[in-house]
Amino acid sequence: MNRHMTIGLAIGLVVGLFVGYQIGSSGPSSPAASAMPGMPPLPPQMPSAPPPGGGADALARIATLQSIVARDPKNVQAWVRLGNDFFDTHQPQKAVEAYGRALELQPNDPNVLTDQGVMYRELRQYDRAIQNFEKASKADPTHVQSLFNMGVVYSADLKLPQKAVEAWSKVIRVAPESPQAAQARQALADHGAKAP
Repeated sequence: MNRHMTIGLAIGLVVGLFVGYQIGSSGPSSPAASAMPGMPPLPPQMPSAPPPGGGADALARIATLQSIVARDPKNVQAWVRLGNDFFDTHQPQKAVEAYGRALELQPNDPNVLTDQGVMYRELRQYDRAIQNFEKASKADPTHVQSLFNMGVVYSADLKLPQKAVEAWSKVIRVAPESPQAAQARQALADHGAKAP
């Protein structure tokens, strides 16, 4: 399972848990819940999968990858893997920088743009996150994870529910059978919007 699907599945789990909690609760659980009924308050960062093999393995890989890119600064894959390990060990600024180096060498990679966008969100740089998700979607119009993430940032962070609805509706149109489309349908229902 790739990182983007994992992020989407984790967000779906958060949505499901929140809806279940709200059904059993007499009122909103946070200011975010009362500001946007039906939309879960998300943590400051989009959930990510734990690093394969545990955090110690990722930290060891980081040291190895840093020495690789020091010797070969044009090694795109090493920069991407370094960014992924910083992502997985919750070092968003370092992840943004590593992904940035990869994008200097190989612009418009929708997966790298999306991962960097998630890290911008963790840094609360929401406009930059949206820019990355838009660029990823433009580079690959079928890249539904970037569209889904765009909806999350518009809804939870920028408080622009109509833009979130537009992004999630596009997910459903582009890939109606994808896991992201199922999550988008739930998010639209939570917003009282109909799926296309």
